[in-house]
Amino acid sequence: MKKLLYLIVTISLISFSCSEDYLERGSLTQLAEGNFWQNEQDALLGINGIYEVLQDRVMYSGNLNGTAGLPQHDSFADNTFNNYKFEGPGNFVEGRADPSYGFFDTFWTALYRGIGRANNALENIENIPAENIDAENKDALIGQVKFLRALFYFHLAVYFEDVPLITEFQTLEEAYVPKANYSEIRAFIEQELREAAAVLPVSYPASQFGYATRGAALSLLARFELYNGNYQEVVNLTSEIMGLGYSLHPDYGQLFTENAEQSPEIIFSVRFIQDQSDNGETFSSTFLGIPKVNVQPMPNMVDAYLASDGLPISESPLYDPADRKANRDPRLGHSVYFNGDIFLLYLNRPFRGNTATTFGLKKYVRNDVSDDGINPGAPGGQDFYVIRYADVLLMRAEALVETGQFAEVYDLLDQIRQRAGMPTVTDVNGTTLSQEELLDLVKLERRVELAFEGLRFFDVKRWGEVEEAYARAAADPVGPYNPEYRGRRSEVFAIPLSELDANPNLVQNPVWD
Repeated sequence: MKKLLYLIVTISLISFSCSEDYLERGSLTQLAEGNFWQNEQDALLGINGIYEVLQDRVMYSGNLNGTAGLPQHDSFADNTFNNYKFEGPGNFVEGRADPSYGFFDTFWTALYRGIGRANNALENIENIPAENIDAENKDALIGQVKFLRALFYFHLAVYFEDVPLITEFQTLEEAYVPKANYSEIRAFIEQELREAAAVLPVSYPASQFGYATRGAALSLLARFELYNGNYQEVVNLTSEIMGLGYSLHPDYGQLFTENAEQSPEIIFSVRFIQDQSDNGETFSSTFLGIPKVNVQPMPNMVDAYLASDGLPISESPLYDPADRKANRDPRLGHSVYFNGDIFLLYLNRPFRGNTATTFGLKKYVRNDVSDDGINPGAPGGQDFYVIRYADVLLMRAEALVETGQFAEVYDLLDQIRQRAGMPTVTDVNGTTLSQEELLDLVKLERRVELAFEGLRFFDVKRWGEVEEAYARAAADPVGPYNPEYRGRRSEVFAIPLSELDANPNLVQNPVWD
């Protein structure tokens, strides 16, 4: 690890800054070791410092004109075009990334910064005197730390695969850690999430909304088990999650706005608040002359949405190629701007179709000034939904298909279709589909339901379909854009060269040698 990383969380002085209250995002504070980690309030404040890492631009805050964050990761596949290729995905997909690429370094460093803070918190919370912290609350706080540490390692496992496994605070002398293999990382993540789920509460008081719950830990575990093909365990986990009180938000169009941030559909989100400083997120920001030009929906993505009769556009008599928005799945209109759509309400400004793809990103993107007069080009206060209940239903549907348990799949898909205002699978396709046909429907539903939420690369990689995704992107009439599939180099990130230079015990992933 970089020496700088460990200076951030050194035992002699906790020098990281964190939100005084993660949920309220108040002023930042410096924490001194001599008078910190003494009681429950200190523990909560220290945990807020871990949550704060999730708000990094390269993590869930995203960017309008800078290093890409996780909300922009659909651009690593075929859903969106990263027009500002220097942000990360564009250059990666076009094959211009190597271990010295700055995006790799920024993402890696943020993930290990979070892990370092988590390790520091665990060590210190364990040592808080019993009389200064309620035992049950202490367990729940430790559960939150383990959930967060598992979330950071989840991203390392998916994107980098074999990485150093660091589970305790380390001094600089102990920092030169070799890689662990993927199976070790996997076992650790699964153990962390099971231990977290065992002690985390199902919910918190409204004033504490946003902290990790049992449902969050179980859902992240289900996502990781799905990634690893452990389908029966996904069925088991989602059964438990479905009994925790979550439900689909009734209005898909409203869901991705601040008005729905505390919907019972949201299982875990990264919280943000908008103010006049740069304290907010930028994944919901947009340029004022053209909608979020750095992240543009791809034509093949637009074509993936069904017609409003539930048929593909290649089969539906309702589809009009001269009006691609008409008679389509309502989620398309909630997610994508078409030529002529008003994308800035306060200016009554229409989108002129003047992006490289001819489409504009609408989902999550603000279209008006805030109540305090902050325009959509400034940092915002939209929470990013890391896991929502619709994803859980789709994970369950996929796992059931993969294990040959078809009966319930129709109802799961129908719930999501009905919420979207679409005909059900049962009505359009019947209930006697083959395993392959059902799996194709699940994959399609994941693509359109979860579009532009940063999960597309996660999906196509675990399905073994990255090359197909690149081919779809390359076939789109978008220029200049030249996706180049390079085998495993298109499926795994390189360990940053700066890390290899700093750590003599760390070796590059063989894919990048």
